[in-house]
Amino acid sequence: MATSPPHPSYPVGPTDGAPFADSGTAGSSRHAHWWHRAWVRYGALSTLLAISGLVILALVREETGTEGFLVGLGLAVLPVPLLIAAFRWLDRVEPGPWRNLIFCFAWGACAAALIAIVANSFATRWIATATADPSGADTLGATVIAPVVEESAKAAAVLLVFLFRRRDFTGIVDGVVIAGVTATGFAFTENILYLGTAFGTDQLTGGSGIASVTAATFFVRIIMSPFAHPLFTVLTGIGFGIAALSTDRRPLRRVAFPLGGLLLAMGMHAMWNGSSAFGEYGFFAVYAAFMVPIFGLLTWLVIWTRQRELKTVRAELPAYAVAGWLTPAEPYALGSMRARRIARQYARRHAGRAAAREVARYEAYATSLAFLRHRARRGSPGAAFAVRERELLGELWRRREVARPALDHAGRITAPPVPVTVPPWPVYGWYGYGHQPAPYPAYNAYRSAAYNPYRS
Repeated sequence: MATSPPHPSYPVGPTDGAPFADSGTAGSSRHAHWWHRAWVRYGALSTLLAISGLVILALVREETGTEGFLVGLGLAVLPVPLLIAAFRWLDRVEPGPWRNLIFCFAWGACAAALIAIVANSFATRWIATATADPSGADTLGATVIAPVVEESAKAAAVLLVFLFRRRDFTGIVDGVVIAGVTATGFAFTENILYLGTAFGTDQLTGGSGIASVTAATFFVRIIMSPFAHPLFTVLTGIGFGIAALSTDRRPLRRVAFPLGGLLLAMGMHAMWNGSSAFGEYGFFAVYAAFMVPIFGLLTWLVIWTRQRELKTVRAELPAYAVAGWLTPAEPYALGSMRARRIARQYARRHAGRAAAREVARYEAYATSLAFLRHRARRGSPGAAFAVRERELLGELWRRREVARPALDHAGRITAPPVPVTVPPWPVYGWYGYGHQPAPYPAYNAYRSAAYNPYRS
């Protein structure tokens, strides 16, 4: 049976954040091994990605030529900002740090692409040599080898974030965003290769205009299916997201769901690559019958999950409002995307962009706090819950002077109206006898017809 997390205590101590300092952090970092230091890990990872990027750059340029590479680069970059913006929009409830997204995109564009090119080429050549059937080897490589290799290479980035950035990986939306950005980077490099090769073919055959191979490749890969690779890998991300929601008491689910998502991604990728084997219109049939409906279904699932996250914020944060960490209006305001936006605009208008950024950070930390308490309620709180809760409360407490007025303002504006019934008898100090003000200023806010932060 799940154990409820402890009720938060009232904030005490100085307001400069001193009570939240961890006295054991400095001592533990002094005695840590050199390979445990953050700069060593970041340096090693950056070096690996840089080397992979240089190698993949040389391979693609050798395949397409300098002119073809530049043409492919210019065309392949077009859908990237739109896809990144879409995934960032999905992650607005609890936005993850940009460093995770940069790592995922770089891994997909460099490391995963390099693994895919080397492994696919080696496997296809080996099959062609063993079977003496080059055309059959190409078909087998595209429908069997490529989906397994490419989806596994992209899933490695999701696994790394899941293992080493666990605090930033809290649910399905995080899995979708991390997987989608990784696949966006992979598709970017792959599109450079395909478009650059198509341009080289047109240079040899004299093709130009709409009838050229470059135009056809651009239409299929950039216009019709820019979401293809992200759609495949998102299935893996959903599996990891479900695993992140699972408790430690269910280790089987934490392994089975990521593997199941990876297998689904491989299967869908194989069907997409093998669509040409279904006849002249096989590609369009698979696109209309499977790709578009699944894309719509997954989009609905992610948006529905995001709405559930907002409900979780509204349900979990009132405990901290009762304890004094938050004002009564904040749980409602933090559970509404419109109220969050109004709060940031209010802070920017009255205190500048720096204040708006602080409000945004406050919203992110408060959301993480709500998710932390929700996970603890579903599982076992443990010692890690108290440590992380204290860290998040410290971050909120240090930003309260800037964030509270903005969120209170947003809560008053966005809260639904509350009907007020006037009693038939005179009540001194409230409705009757000159409508005198309530004895406490806070009551005036609750008397307002537009202020009820807990009304759904």
